Order: sequence, then C-alpha cells, then structure tokens
Amino acid sequence: MTEMRHFAGTPPERVVMIEDKSAALKGVVVLHSTRLGPAAGGCRLWHYPTMEALHFDALRLAEGMSYKTALADLPLGGGKAVLAMPQRPFDRARLFEAFGRAIAELRGEYVTAEDVGTTIADMAAIRRRTDHVAGVDGVPGRPAGDPSPWTALGVFRAMEVAVRHRFGGDLGSLTIAVQGLGNVGARLCALVHAAGARLIVADPRPGLAEAMEARYGAAIVTPGEIVGAPADVFAPCALGAVLDRPAIASLKAKLVCGGANNVLATPEDGDRLADRGILYAPDYVVNSGGIINVAAQYLGWELAEVERRVAATGARLDRVLAQAQADGVSPPRAADHMARSLLRNSAPRSGRALSWA
Repeated sequence: MTEMRHFAGTPPERVVMIEDKSAALKGVVVLHSTRLGPAAGGCRLWHYPTMEALHFDALRLAEGMSYKTALADLPLGGGKAVLAMPQRPFDRARLFEAFGRAIAELRGEYVTAEDVGTTIADMAAIRRRTDHVAGVDGVPGRPAGDPSPWTALGVFRAMEVAVRHRFGGDLGSLTIAVQGLGNVGARLCALVHAAGARLIVADPRPGLAEAMEARYGAAIVTPGEIVGAPADVFAPCALGAVLDRPAIASLKAKLVCGGANNVLATPEDGDRLADRGILYAPDYVVNSGGIINVAAQYLGWELAEVERRVAATGARLDRVLAQAQADGVSPPRAADHMARSLLRNSAPRSGRALSWA
C-alpha cells in the first residue's frame, strides 16, 4: 500500500480492504495489534478527500487504539474501521449490515463500536450480521449503548489531574475552550460547567454552539478561532491532527486535554507544545472511557467495573506525567514509550478470539 510510506508509526499486523458496491460500502479495517486480545476500535464514517487520506487516518487511529487499550490495562488489542461516506444517497442499514458481514469474516479478530459519524442504530445493523460489535442496547445493570458519556467522564477526570499539575488548583477558576460539540464535547461542557469553569465553544454544525450558550452561558467563537481562543485549557473534541506547527504557535491555553483522537499532527508537535510550556495530556490516555465501556459490554463486565476503571483515568494520566518529568521528555513521548513497553513485554494471548459474553 502506498499509504504505508507516509505512516511514521509502528506497522499494523494486518490491513483489510472492504468494498460492497451494491451497499455503497468502501473502506478499510486496520488490525494494528492483537497481542493482548482482539483488535478493538470504533467504526468511523466520514468524508475524506482521497482514499489515501482515509487509509492514513485508519492507520493512525488503529495504532492509537493499541496504545489506549494497553495503558488502560484491557485484554484487547487495537484496531479501527474507517468507511468512506458515500457520495450518493444510500441505504444506511444496508451499508452497515454489509460491514457486519465483513467483520464476521475476520472471525473475532476485530471488535467494532461507535465512532465519529456512526450511531447506536448503525451498531444494531452490524449486530444483525455479527456478534463482534459493542455499543448496542444491553440488559439492565450492564454496560451498553453510547460510549460517549464514559469518554467525556474520563476526559473530565484526567482534566482535573492535569489542571492540578499545570495550574496547582482546580477547574473552578479557569476557562475551557471546547472544540467540537458532538456527544463527547457536549457532555464535557456539562461536566466542566458543573465544576465552575467558564466555557468558550465552537462547532461548524448549526445550533450546537448556541445550545451550549443557552445552557451554560458559553461564549461562542468560530471554528477558525477556537484554537487561539483566550482560554486556560484547550479541549479538542472533534477530528484529529488539529495541533500542527501554526496552530501551536497560536495557542493561548497552557493545557491541552480533550476527547479527540490523534490531536497532534506529528509526534514532533508534542515537543513543540512542551517547548512553549504547554502541558499536553496524551489523547489516548485521557479518552479511554469509551473503549472501557466497549470492553465491558463485549466481555460481560458489571457496570461497577466500568465506573472503577473510568474513575482511574486521572491516576493513569498522573503516572504518565510523572514518567515524562522523570525522563525529561514530553508527555506524549512518555506515553508512547510506556505503551510500547507494555506491548513488547506482555505475553501474547493464547487461543482464538474472545467471544461475546
């Protein structure tokens, strides 16, 4: 694949191209690592300018999932499915049922769930063709459904810890700039508002920023202004690669902590943030609440186990930040090293893929 030449991360175990023209399905499943368990990661449905861009995004996202599950101490590997948004009107249920058939052919080596552009209804359509999907309705008292509340809660717990590291206080005296007001971003706004923080928000979709203004008194800026907004904390909760060299130069916030994946455009951008005295809370450390919920549903854990593991997100970030300080490196460098060490030193799983609990 020509896309691999542009990918600077660790190579994946397997890349599976999927296409069903009759269902308007076209995309890729990347199995980055199955060393600790089946490759877990959501299914993203999005517009990409080229298939090369789609493949590159899938590679980066899948690698991030391997590191995320390793640092969250989950018996899962890392993977990702990225599907091209059809250019013509399409039958959504048919597309995702076709995707479900493609997952079934992987025989449990990949477990999918919701991600950007997909919904619980989409997961239900996938479930009609395979059991290797989470994020669908379950039984009372067990984890199920939308993982975004858990992602937002984990980000919030991590933000509390990061704020203490960077500012020596709590959220109550700070201003938080939230980029992206989807399921995770909107819930994060509710949590930081309840903690007493002021909000600055931006989203290109009509009505979302206005809803945060009405509920929480948030100040609204344009999507082009949010990175450089006059805030203490920048919380990216949209798509990735938002912090490149020019964006970092414009940042006024002294802390970056949000729900988006792959926030840094390149690994060197983490060093640029550190050089400017901006603390970066590595995305796959702080936004692991969603995959914890997915793991719990897939593996049959009780809801209390999800609550315990998500509550520990702040403690996991604390360890990463302490390691970064001890090693004299940026937090994303420390997190990458810790995750790679866990994967390298862990015994490979035995037997076939885990089955639905």
